[in-house]
Amino acid sequence: MSDIEIRTEGRAGRITLTRPKALNALTYDMCMEIERALDAWATDDAVSLVMIDAEGERAFCAGGDVAQIQRAGTNGDYESGRCFWRDEYRMNAKLAEYPKPIAAFLHGFVMGGGVGLAGHCPHRIVGESVQVAMPECGIGFVPDVGGSLLLARAPGRLGDHLGLTADRMGPGDALHAGFADHFVPEADWPALKARLVETGDPAEIDSARQAPPDSPLQAAQPEIDALYAAGTLPGITAALETAEGEVAARARKAIGRNSPLSMATTLEMLRRLRSEGGDIRAALRQEYRVAHRIMERGDFLEGVRAAIIDKDRSPSWRLGPEEATPEAVAALLAPLGEDELAL
Repeated sequence: MSDIEIRTEGRAGRITLTRPKALNALTYDMCMEIERALDAWATDDAVSLVMIDAEGERAFCAGGDVAQIQRAGTNGDYESGRCFWRDEYRMNAKLAEYPKPIAAFLHGFVMGGGVGLAGHCPHRIVGESVQVAMPECGIGFVPDVGGSLLLARAPGRLGDHLGLTADRMGPGDALHAGFADHFVPEADWPALKARLVETGDPAEIDSARQAPPDSPLQAAQPEIDALYAAGTLPGITAALETAEGEVAARARKAIGRNSPLSMATTLEMLRRLRSEGGDIRAALRQEYRVAHRIMERGDFLEGVRAAIIDKDRSPSWRLGPEEATPEAVAALLAPLGEDELAL
């Protein structure tokens, strides 16, 4: 059975992920099939709208299939991972800049590569089961697939918090943080999808949307802004050490177990995007600089080993918090010359 179903129905080009047992994790072949469909539909007058969804109850897409990249990298093959990321990021850019409306229906886990697939679409619909997160710092990587741009644009210091801790967002949180646009109860999705197929008109979403659930992150926004005000890993760590309350306690625990180099690099990526008014292309180029080097110079291989391959949850990070210096971060983010991401 294929991992993805691509077809046209009525006025809609439809993309459905069909790997529910693997939480619809994106493979390289799936990314390439999606890109080919987008290219074909862009100039097809019969397709007015693109719709992206997924089978299964547990996940829209829980991320990219990084285990294969890790195995190749452990054997000295870094190019396989670089090729995956290079081509996936090109697809992410096409989604963000697509000339036709795209509606994505997000349920269950939406993480990493799933955010890249749906997070840049103009009509992001979440249901009550959604759990959105960018968990890359926990596997020795950085928020990628354009996720760094979404984090940089989140209110206040919320993006720093989400990037460093991988805190999960329910529907209200996803809307507040700018990772979603509309809340529609999942029981109403079949009827809405049918109308979109029939009309090809994204205005149908407006009649189906409802007021979202409350956002705990919005309520905690002042506290989060204060905790992350320093903007640097040492400063944030120091603030968390003396802070009280559940938000600080959870953040302290998450930051204590994630890769210091990945977290310090993430903060610098978000700072640059904010200060320079970066767009999707700037975000993806910056992310690819890290991706190109992360297997040789970062914690990706060890992080994926500990979390996904051996599952011992005991990674041995290359650098401690004090060693994840601005110089180490700058080395990961330096221009790649001829190897820069071409979009």
